[in-house]
Amino acid sequence: MTRILPHDDQHAFATRSVHAGQVVEPLAGAVMTPIYQTSTYVQDGLGRHRGYEYARTQNPTREALERNVASLEGGSHGLAFGSGLAALDALLKLLRSGDHVVCGDNVYGGTQRLMEQVYAGLGLRFTFVDMRDVKNVERALTPATRMVYCETPTNPMMNLVDLAAVGDLTQAHGYLFVVDNTFATPFFQRPLEYGADVVLHSTTKYLNGHSDMVGGLLVVSRDDLAERLGFIQNAAGGVPGPMDCWLALRGLKTLPLRMRQHDANGRRIAAWLAGRKDVPKVYYPGLPSHPQHDLAGRQMTGFGGMISIDLGEPDRARRMVEATKIFALAESLGGVESLIGHPATMTHAAVPVAMRQTMGLTDSLVRLSCGIEDADDLIQDLDRALAAP
Repeated sequence: MTRILPHDDQHAFATRSVHAGQVVEPLAGAVMTPIYQTSTYVQDGLGRHRGYEYARTQNPTREALERNVASLEGGSHGLAFGSGLAALDALLKLLRSGDHVVCGDNVYGGTQRLMEQVYAGLGLRFTFVDMRDVKNVERALTPATRMVYCETPTNPMMNLVDLAAVGDLTQAHGYLFVVDNTFATPFFQRPLEYGADVVLHSTTKYLNGHSDMVGGLLVVSRDDLAERLGFIQNAAGGVPGPMDCWLALRGLKTLPLRMRQHDANGRRIAAWLAGRKDVPKVYYPGLPSHPQHDLAGRQMTGFGGMISIDLGEPDRARRMVEATKIFALAESLGGVESLIGHPATMTHAAVPVAMRQTMGLTDSLVRLSCGIEDADDLIQDLDRALAAP
């Protein structure tokens, strides 16, 4: 018997983050969903099984994770994958040679790489546009367009996409609207409520929140879309293992608590950075100076812990990222620990230089993932690093 069904909206977010999608364990009544570390299942007879045949196709730990995230996003179906890019790969398999995708120009570097260096060679066509203005999306549409894909906030420029405006456009024309919600999480933003057809997550990041697994997840509401993606998930086999699913499910139980602290630290650190004369540019939607601050207030309930700053000089950026003691110089984001990175040489190194320059992603840009440590300690760490000789 499921404690709280995936579609149950009678309970608050924090309650669902702990309980949604979990089934009472039949053997001993374990409170935590067990790690079903198995590759196959005993069948009662030919053609008779208990709903489980082979672990690529079904795994109870994975199903609990899928149901939980679907509930938090307000969707009906969740599908877990071995990484965020594996989830995107499954989405692109919905398309056929000759189909066209309109994509935001400022997306994760791996997203752009998969699209341009893998699927473009298989016949898909991609147009990357600045989605801060919905008219740019409209101008990029062609008779062959099948999908509109975006991140909001974007990585790493922290631009926003007006979800309601793009949702209205895609619904009017029948395009598949996909939103990468990794930065905001469903705690701060639920794209399905604004017309998105698919929400994508790198569960590696905030949903898991502890930097100890890699995974991806798709959430949809349409039964036909879920059926097709489920077929692709099984046929291609890019699924996560049960231990990774269990770790993500464990992390989700504290998602509301963690996101509140990420947000509190992000707001305070962004305001402190914005007040420094030696930091020319601060990119954070929670700042009143952000050009899309009003939009952020309409479609988000918090601003999170991701901040980007431009120090104006590439060498100064290098000195800063190498001088922090609490902020760890590392790829990824969204963990309880604070991380610092240099997008031009790390997460977005695969993006063509001209494209990086167009979107303002300079060699002097630094990205911060503010963890849940004490804000004063984080500010002192950044203060020392900014003064590094």
